[in-house]
Amino acid sequence: MFKFIKYFFYVAYHWNLNIARVLLLQEIRGEKKYGINTSGADELKNMEKRGIDISHATIYMPVSYGIIGEVFDHLKKPDSVVVPFRHFLDIGCGKGRAMCVAAAHGCQQVTGIDFSPELCTSANRNLALTKKHMPGLEYRVINNDAFYFEIPDGVDCIFLFNPFDEVIMHGVVDNIIRYTRKNQRKVTVIYVNPIHKDLFTGKGFPETYHSKKMKYLEVSVLEN
Repeated sequence: MFKFIKYFFYVAYHWNLNIARVLLLQEIRGEKKYGINTSGADELKNMEKRGIDISHATIYMPVSYGIIGEVFDHLKKPDSVVVPFRHFLDIGCGKGRAMCVAAAHGCQQVTGIDFSPELCTSANRNLALTKKHMPGLEYRVINNDAFYFEIPDGVDCIFLFNPFDEVIMHGVVDNIIRYTRKNQRKVTVIYVNPIHKDLFTGKGFPETYHSKKMKYLEVSVLEN
């Protein structure tokens, strides 16, 4: 319960009390529903103390269960209970929440990348819990810098929760474009808190879905 209380006060301080109340309820229900431990917020100060450059990173804060549930419901085909993706990639995966939820919605293969070794360890732990309920799930968590990351073959959905600044995002967008051109593959990008959305739309990724609630809870879906 302490992690939820800490999370509540963090959101209340940085956003507002009303959003904190809504998100807290989603956190408690979501963690119980999916049987994982991904809640919390971390400004990555411990990494900075160890000499790791965090100047281009944002804080660790998982996507709200409400947002990711809403966008997956939107992306499902009519009369389907699963999303139409096979390989889901989370760039800046944190503790693995988005990957676990994607698996629960039908993604058979999930990959995550994060530059924090501690967060990668947590993501692996949560995905192992998810795999107990979905034995056919294939997952991989990579501790690496997103700027130089080569997108794995077969990826058809990419998730981003504003994990870094514009400098790194430029490189990530270029990597995605190279991947789509090389593989002649359509890719759906789910971009939460899409501060740098123009980097995608300016490179030929039209926005096909947009939702914004309570000022700060925003998501865009972009498809090439």
